[in-house]
Amino acid sequence: MGPDAAGADPAPGPPGACFLYSERARRLLPPRSVIERYAPPELRAVWSEGERLRTWLRVEVAACEALAALGQIPAADLAAIRSARPPDPARVRELEAEQGHDVAAFVSAVQESLGPAGRHLHLGLTSQDVVDTALALQLTEAVAILLADADRLLADLLALARAHARTPMVGRTHGMHAEPVTFGFVCGNHLDEIRRGRDRLRTAANEVRVGRLRGAVGTGATVAPEVEARALRALGLDAALITTQVVARDRHAALVCALALLGASAERLATTIRHLQRSEVDEVAEPFRPLQKGSSAMPHKRNPVRSEQVCGLARLLRGYAVAAMEDVALWHERDISHSSVERVVLPDATMALGHILRTLREVVAGLEVHPQRMRSNLEAGGGRVHSQRVLLALCRAGLEREPAYRLVQRLAAPEAGPDFQAAVLADPEILRHLGRQRASACFDLDRAVSPAAEALQRAGLGPEPAPGASPR
Repeated sequence: MGPDAAGADPAPGPPGACFLYSERARRLLPPRSVIERYAPPELRAVWSEGERLRTWLRVEVAACEALAALGQIPAADLAAIRSARPPDPARVRELEAEQGHDVAAFVSAVQESLGPAGRHLHLGLTSQDVVDTALALQLTEAVAILLADADRLLADLLALARAHARTPMVGRTHGMHAEPVTFGFVCGNHLDEIRRGRDRLRTAANEVRVGRLRGAVGTGATVAPEVEARALRALGLDAALITTQVVARDRHAALVCALALLGASAERLATTIRHLQRSEVDEVAEPFRPLQKGSSAMPHKRNPVRSEQVCGLARLLRGYAVAAMEDVALWHERDISHSSVERVVLPDATMALGHILRTLREVVAGLEVHPQRMRSNLEAGGGRVHSQRVLLALCRAGLEREPAYRLVQRLAAPEAGPDFQAAVLADPEILRHLGRQRASACFDLDRAVSPAAEALQRAGLGPEPAPGASPR
């Protein structure tokens, strides 16, 4: 892309040389810093150079239509302006090399094709009127794509949660075995968090869905309020209540933070999958294509590479959030320190999150779930995951908590042997307080996981009730 609107930083070169990179150098530079493998095609199209110029032209035409409605542009000239096509990006680059200003070059290129009618273009506007308003349109389109991707991921997660609502597995705290849960419960927890992230993104998108057509410092001295109102209404945007030359960047920072937060929630799910796929755990596995290779050296490898990729890109998003917040503090009525940042951060953050959501959906939709392995891991501690149920039973039977805790802790210690359940059922003191039947009931797995399944149901994430079934 060219220099920042309303200004440019000189590039190194001999005295008198154009401050832009040479055309040959520009051809060698990628159009965006996110490489193609992480850029979904639809989002790449939103941020393409051609789409940017097309959107700028939409803003200019909307402003001219508003002026014409107020009798300030003749009908014949408006018809010519409406028929204008986006300029050739190559021509805009040529003019930008001369003028050192991308929006001015765009206006000149459009005026070349319009002839006399072109004198009405950009009337009373400043560059940021066009850039900020067009940016709102592009961000709205990009976020709509992301929200659709998030909805599809949530639908796949819901299906997984419902399918495994009563599939028992061990819950883990500090990476250690804790108490029984269900895999559906685990999926539902991640689903609820990602759903909040989606809603947060939708709210942030509404904050940036604003434009402004108010001239050089935002007072509207050269653009009548009626012109702005008509033009923005035609574009489907709201008008910011008050602005400087730019729409305040706290709006954009909130959006990028929402992108980063949704990426962080996706990363948490990806991290769960990575742990559960470890060879020692082996409870789930990413889908693996027939001819896929997990390692160039070791044919046996099936690595969670998609989930690892999600985690890596989420780190990138967090960095973008910091950069976006740095853009909030601009000098007076405007400087251009935010512009160079946004040319990288806004397209790249939306594309990176798009790749995250689509990659994670591919993982979730094709996830291999190993219920038998979940069950064997759950039982590997010889019933230790039920230690709290034994403790609570003893307390309810009248034993004070501290001695009850120490008794159960002693039987659950590794040196006590591999079979905690057998140790409990053989301990005279426990049997004296509970009896064999009540002691055995502490190890009822179905009773242990029922609360997890019920919690999923209360959250509206459990299996659909059978037709005709009465609510509990």
